[in-house]
Amino acid sequence: MAVSLKVNGQHHEVSLDPRTTLLDLLREHLRLTGTKKGCDHGQCGACTVIVDGRRINSCLSLAVMHDGDEVVTIEGLGTPEALHPMQQAFVEQDGYQCGYCTPGQICSAVAVLDEIEQEIPSHVSADLLDVRLSDDELRERMSGNICRCAAYPNIIAAIRQVAGEAAA
Repeated sequence: MAVSLKVNGQHHEVSLDPRTTLLDLLREHLRLTGTKKGCDHGQCGACTVIVDGRRINSCLSLAVMHDGDEVVTIEGLGTPEALHPMQQAFVEQDGYQCGYCTPGQICSAVAVLDEIEQEIPSHVSADLLDVRLSDDELRERMSGNICRCAAYPNIIAAIRQVAGEAAA
């Protein structure tokens, strides 16, 4: 099947087996290997990317479902010469440890701050009409991204750094 999508600002048209996941399209067809294949079951978050402004596990989504969509991967957030503020914060707060989960963590963290800014409630939001940044909100929203090195406190510190707030 023909699939047309924008990835990191560049238009791509590819012909794929309809069973190809978005993760495999990114890694195998477009050679964007920053997005990691962790569990391949949607349980670890290593494959998290941002599609049309929302974070998804790319291993659970077929590429053909994203015809016409805009996808942002870790490569689209920043470069070594011009890091995205979240990438810089992960470096400064030591939120990466071994680094395998880091691309998914960073993509998720960027989307989390957008969700909070849009006042989209989570399961721990105390007031559904007034969503506020808190450590509980960040932990809940980031719970789909697993870090085997347990850099969680540093990841929260990095997100808070980008949000411009001190730890609560």
